[in-house]
Amino acid sequence: MADRSSDPQALQREIERSRQELARTIDELADRVNPSNVAHRGVERLKEEAGQVRRTVDTAIRVPDENGEPGPVNPKIVMVGVGVVVGLTVLGVMRRRARRRR
Repeated sequence: MADRSSDPQALQREIERSRQELARTIDELADRVNPSNVAHRGVERLKEEAGQVRRTVDTAIRVPDENGEPGPVNPKIVMVGVGVVVGLTVLGVMRRRARRRR
């Protein structure tokens, strides 16, 4: 078998393979940094996390029945949760307004 360094056809095939690998790598990188794809992955991740939070909150706000199964929603817990969300929203709005005034 001929030495790779002295066989022009083998060298040409190796160069072509390297070009194809480089083209695939560049395509993969372009796909990863494409703003649309980045946003899509972020939305999917946010949906997954929101689902986990929803399941956790759903479990936390239900009063267990005598069998330990989740029962009806406890209205006191819901009101406390709504109060916390409203309070944090008001706090966020106040902080934003304070920053704008500076």
